[in-house]
Amino acid sequence: MAKPSEKDEPQLFCPGPLRDDRALGEQVNQAVVTWAEEIGIYPGRLDKLRAANFGRYMMLAHPATSDPDRLLAATKCLVAEWATDDYYVDEVSLGADPMVVGSRLANLYTVVDPASLPRKYAAEMAEHHKLQPISVAFRSAMEHLAEYATVAQMARFQHQMAILFLAWTQEADWHANRRTPPVWEYLVQRHLNSYLPPMILIDVLGGYELPPEEYFRPDVREAFTTAANAAVLINDLYSGKNESETDHNLPNVLVAEDRISHREAVLRTVKIHNELMDTFVTQAAHLSASGSPTLRRFLADTWAWLGGSREWHATSGRYHDSKEEKS
Repeated sequence: MAKPSEKDEPQLFCPGPLRDDRALGEQVNQAVVTWAEEIGIYPGRLDKLRAANFGRYMMLAHPATSDPDRLLAATKCLVAEWATDDYYVDEVSLGADPMVVGSRLANLYTVVDPASLPRKYAAEMAEHHKLQPISVAFRSAMEHLAEYATVAQMARFQHQMAILFLAWTQEADWHANRRTPPVWEYLVQRHLNSYLPPMILIDVLGGYELPPEEYFRPDVREAFTTAANAAVLINDLYSGKNESETDHNLPNVLVAEDRISHREAVLRTVKIHNELMDTFVTQAAHLSASGSPTLRRFLADTWAWLGGSREWHATSGRYHDSKEEKS
């Protein structure tokens, strides 16, 4: 059977960025690196954090605002989440250990959704968090976010962190048991560990609020999670070469289950991503025709977020060295 030509290979269905204000991105990026140094995360690795350019990520993904402080609040949350993944789940060199992921994340969640303990034990819990840079990072990031988010939007953030922490616990189970999940189970984990955590700040950064009765409506939630699931598969495509052999991404899981080449698995991942994007576009069109003006704005901002996210993945120093060209 002849190999398909490059013309026949599927191309990523995703918009491009609506804006690329490099000066603004650099301003936010430098501010978040300074913050990380003050907090105590990534000691000795600040150059790598700077090269990842998370400030540029939020600038690209949130074209609705040019306020560097509002963008910095979102970037702090993003970096706190990414650092948790690195320190607690993925990077053994940073102390990650699958046998204690559940306990670490459960304890961290008491920063996200503060626990009320008797005084003696509350003091012991507070002392624990003072010694954990990840805890300090989350508290600081959420305090900054609260300057711009409504009570409902902060509750939304807490809810999404609980889902994210559950997903990381599932991933730790795979590592602890040295098990490669079937594709369907991997996609379940990616549904829980999607790009919703940063995407739920779309309206916060835009200076408005999609009210809970719309945000949590099943058809709206389905469309939004579909977009986030598609977005995180772009991460799978770009991050694979930087991950260890024990890490999981969709191409690797497809190789294990279907006994296909890595190239074939990458192309199949593109097709799966595109199917999700097609579904989102159809859902968003229906919701935009029947929903409120605020919902239409939220969906348009979601589309813009997807384009900015793809651009960051194609250019970030986290996945590319300075000599690489984006693809």
